Amino acid sequence: MPRPVSEETPRQLAAGAADMLRHSGLAATTIRDVAKRSGAPLGSTYHYFPGGKDQLVTAAVRHTGDTIAEGLRFAMSQGPVAGVRLFLQGWRAALVASDCQVGCPVLVVAVESTSDELLRTAADVFGTWRSVIADGLREHLPAELAEQQATVILAAVEGATAMCRAQRDIAPFDHIVDYIAAALEDSLSRLAGS
Repeated sequence: MPRPVSEETPRQLAAGAADMLRHSGLAATTIRDVAKRSGAPLGSTYHYFPGGKDQLVTAAVRHTGDTIAEGLRFAMSQGPVAGVRLFLQGWRAALVASDCQVGCPVLVVAVESTSDELLRTAADVFGTWRSVIADGLREHLPAELAEQQATVILAAVEGATAMCRAQRDIAPFDHIVDYIAAALEDSLSRLAGS
């Protein structure tokens, strides 16, 4: 039985849409299925998202972006190597829990959408994540190197996630964890020695 409409309803719908994107992709994510998965009345979906599917997907991407950014901020507060490892461990745990059957809703939208608005939203979220990582690294690395490392880390995570999903195997992710940690430690030790 659907739950009554409440202040939580838009957040539940955005989270439900993100979950559908993660599992099924953009084309298979429908407003009706999101409402059903979220336990919200179908009418409330159109009430909160009168712009239809694109508006709901935008909210899902922003919801995912905010959730990951919050975790990233905490992780990066632990120091550069420990923070990156903590971030990667959390992402890996989500992949393993799903038997490598889920993707990243932001990447799904970036790859599958042709909507300029949705692509801008995905780009904004990726930019935020990159900035959070770079900010954490910038305390220990020169600004340009921190930006480069953050971009490589994020691109590697998203690429490995797609590979894990396609192969139903966590090995690609484990390879990037080891590589990223070693590269970051190398950069830090070279700077410390100079």
